[in-house]
Amino acid sequence: MKIHFWGVRGSIPTPTSPARIKSKISAIIEQITPEDLVNSESKERFLAGLPPWLFGTVGGNSPCVTVSFEDSNECIIFDCGSGLREMGFQSLQEKRKTDHYHVFLSHYHWDHIQGLPFFGPAYNPAIKFDFYSPADDIERYLRGQMMPPYFPVNMDVMGAPKRFHKMQGEVKAAGRTINFRKMNHPGDSYAYSVNENGKRFIYATDTELSTNDFQKTKENIAFFKDADMIVIDCQYTLGEAIEKYNWGHSAFSLAVDFAANWKIKHMIMFHHDPTYDDNKLYGILQSARWYLERMNIKGIELTLAYEGLEVTI
Repeated sequence: MKIHFWGVRGSIPTPTSPARIKSKISAIIEQITPEDLVNSESKERFLAGLPPWLFGTVGGNSPCVTVSFEDSNECIIFDCGSGLREMGFQSLQEKRKTDHYHVFLSHYHWDHIQGLPFFGPAYNPAIKFDFYSPADDIERYLRGQMMPPYFPVNMDVMGAPKRFHKMQGEVKAAGRTINFRKMNHPGDSYAYSVNENGKRFIYATDTELSTNDFQKTKENIAFFKDADMIVIDCQYTLGEAIEKYNWGHSAFSLAVDFAANWKIKHMIMFHHDPTYDDNKLYGILQSARWYLERMNIKGIELTLAYEGLEVTI
């Protein structure tokens, strides 16, 4: 399965500001030497040697992650944040067109549904949509954001056939098994797992990890233990998590402890705070890697989620 990240910010979309771009340019200029400008090869070497927080950006769109498969024209979408809009544009460039989307919503907070009205494929009557959530009223809530005075057209304008499913247990989507687990977040949020040929991917945004998540219960073991990859809420530093107790988000160090507790092989840090710039986010990644080393935790790969990141399990 191939996982693609279209939006990785939490709470609200956060466009890169002119001041931050200017700061990046200034920092790059300070590092240039005459030898870096000799020819095209030296320029490429210079650019390749820049740290990722300078050369590129984590991105500012709110959550949207897709899972696709080599043998299927169906695609799984986790959350419909503003990143979904970009995903719709890119879908027009696909050589193999997706004809069926399975959309799983973690919850209905604005940053997780606001991209849907701008998702081009939803207006194509040749494409099918199935929406899933363990929570009630999925259709009512999605229609609600496309009603006056919030939006100029209603959901009926979307020509794609749509079905809405309240999950009672595991479901099949794109031929794969999808399970869910309720997480700790104001108003509730749901994590999902995708299982394919013995491989397991978990999407667990918007969660404030607690002692219950670490307990070796039958349900926790079945859902988390030995997963190949988890995308998990790492919005805060530990100090911020203490200050913002019960806001529904986790500290990166606690997420690392969680991944270690369940022997998860690859942890992707997600749902970045809208106030963090690229420099701070990559600094947090380094702190998380230092924490792994300091705690002598082995066997976990750490990655910072950014727009355009694509990983394969």
